[in-house]
Amino acid sequence: MAVDRPAHVMPSLPTASLRIFDLSLGEMLWSRRTVFLALVVGGPVLIAIVLRALDLFGLLRVTDGSLRVTGPSIFALMISYIFLRFITPILGIFYGTALMADEVEDKTLTYLFSRPIPRSAVLIGKYLAYLAATTLIILPSVVLVYFLVVPIGGGSIATAFPTLLRDLALLALGLSVYGALFAAVGAWLKRPVLFGIFFAFGWENFAMVLPGYIRRFTVVYYTQSLIPHAMPADGVVSILQSLFKDTVPAWQAALTLAAILVVALALATRAVERREYVLEQ
Repeated sequence: MAVDRPAHVMPSLPTASLRIFDLSLGEMLWSRRTVFLALVVGGPVLIAIVLRALDLFGLLRVTDGSLRVTGPSIFALMISYIFLRFITPILGIFYGTALMADEVEDKTLTYLFSRPIPRSAVLIGKYLAYLAATTLIILPSVVLVYFLVVPIGGGSIATAFPTLLRDLALLALGLSVYGALFAAVGAWLKRPVLFGIFFAFGWENFAMVLPGYIRRFTVVYYTQSLIPHAMPADGVVSILQSLFKDTVPAWQAALTLAAILVVALALATRAVERREYVLEQ
């Protein structure tokens, strides 16, 4: 007697995304790209070690009283101008644009798309893997810099700890937004890395020095609006912050960044669902 086999049920989008996440996380962490970016993230740690050594020899103190360099101030500057303005976009560019491009280059996209899962689950799962991988890369660097730098000038590690938590949350938000934005760029364009570098280090830096509303078409404008709440307003820090007086309220900046993230992911998944990928022989 013939027995009817049950039809294969396609898993839901969250379930399929988690499967792709589990498959992709290990590949990202052990890729050559991760080794290179780990060296980039190690740069701030090296700077922190040098600063701590200079502090031990008393070379960071100014005797005329016009400027006093403190550990929390230095840490705030490093978070703002090294991690948030440089490393976060770099991670977003080189991981976000490669979410689909790597599968095309390795000719494994056909295998993924032939599975009984939604196409959009491939991108969402790899995006979640990107968030996990970049967090594991950047978190040790930030924590090491914090413990090395904050004690400079008598700063208290315990007192500044809430600042560290806020800065980590801000970095996570920046990684999420840049990753989603460049994932959309990678899903739609053929040379996404060039566009990403131009946007993050060309357009954003240029727009931020222009007056008016043009800077509102950047990501860094909104992340910069969240930084003063975590940065001490003394000495050099206050001078640099004065260059970016035109900021929006923190709640508005957070909502705008969340909107950019959602729209970018929606555009990325739409491209993956509709685009016909041609694998070169």
